Amino acid sequence: MSRSRVVITGIGALTCVGHGRKGLWEGILRERSGIGFVTRFDASAYEARCAGEINDFEPSEHFPPHKLKRIDRYAQFALVLTRQALDDAELELSPEHPRTEVGVSFGTALGGITTAENHHDHFLHDGIKAVPASLALQVFGGSAHSNIAIAYGVRGYCTTNSNSCASGTVAIGEAYRIIREGKAQIMIAGAAEAPLAALTYGAFDTIKSMAKETKDPTVACRPFDSTRTGFIMAEGGGSVILESLEHARARGAHIYAEVLGYTLNNDAHHMTSSLPEGESAIESMRSALEEAELRPDQIEYINAHASSTPMNDGVEARAVTKFFGSKTPAISGTKAYYGHPLGASGAIEAAICCLAMENSYVPPTLNCHEPCPEVTPGFDLVRLKGRPQPIKYALSNSFGFGGINSSLVFGKVG
Repeated sequence: MSRSRVVITGIGALTCVGHGRKGLWEGILRERSGIGFVTRFDASAYEARCAGEINDFEPSEHFPPHKLKRIDRYAQFALVLTRQALDDAELELSPEHPRTEVGVSFGTALGGITTAENHHDHFLHDGIKAVPASLALQVFGGSAHSNIAIAYGVRGYCTTNSNSCASGTVAIGEAYRIIREGKAQIMIAGAAEAPLAALTYGAFDTIKSMAKETKDPTVACRPFDSTRTGFIMAEGGGSVILESLEHARARGAHIYAEVLGYTLNNDAHHMTSSLPEGESAIESMRSALEEAELRPDQIEYINAHASSTPMNDGVEARAVTKFFGSKTPAISGTKAYYGHPLGASGAIEAAICCLAMENSYVPPTLNCHEPCPEVTPGFDLVRLKGRPQPIKYALSNSFGFGGINSSLVFGKVG
């Protein structure tokens, strides 16, 4: 059976270092972290007090008052990300002209959980009458793709996955498969996360997975550094427009990259700890490259998951070294810029891969002054300063809670 080639023609982003395709890339080039201390709630009793907050996002600039009553911050992000990506792709979709050959594949780890958390306080104080009727429609993860479908008349394949920190990568990978198999011509894919509320943040603080920096939040996230202490929770998201190559070329679209391979598997080991030798992470990379029909030595850039947690960065470094051998491709962990927006991180990092290829530039791993022991001499970690470099093939990895591993392979279209 012939399969469609799948390309990316539009990019959207919401991060604490920049919004939209242009803002995200300008933020990367500034080589400065956007992470700060938590301001949304009182975190003084927590060990972790830093976050990647997006404080320059004003919902009223994007939605009328009656709409804002029905959509929470998570869904707001998803809708704005979609608008950004569609504008970047120069695509017009409208509910007045529904299309069945267009679909949505989104991801999130927590969906509207913080909306439920905030309304729970009202419920405890004033009872059930204080709970708005819209709450039931705001808390479920599927509100992302549902709101997008309604807003743009999308009647094709629509779904939202919740594969923890790999959700964004899975969303793009599944969208790629839908187009490749001829079930859609266009897919809106990405992920959003709005997890910054006291109880949700505190749940991760309780399991001691987050960094405990108390002096300078901009250095709290230190991927692959020997002094790293944990991840930094963040909000935001990323989005891409995927099209069949034939469809994109027919309308003269700008093409950022082709999606060549995708895989998803599980460690079947532990909810928070990866397999120590990274066997499933290795299989994730191997399988994605096999689908892309590429050898490991053809990959020129890896955007690592690199969450800055003591255990998982070391496991990832070992897995990459074992798979690629004594000399790895150029590698960077970009979460030091914007933190870890949980399920949305993979979508942001896929966008960064595409922009790195577009601009022939490898972003740096900020704050990595003393690489951890697993970063061997042949592990080509780009630290502190970015590197101009042509990139024909790139790999993006996402490894999440629950033992979830997912990889995407991108290539330039000749």
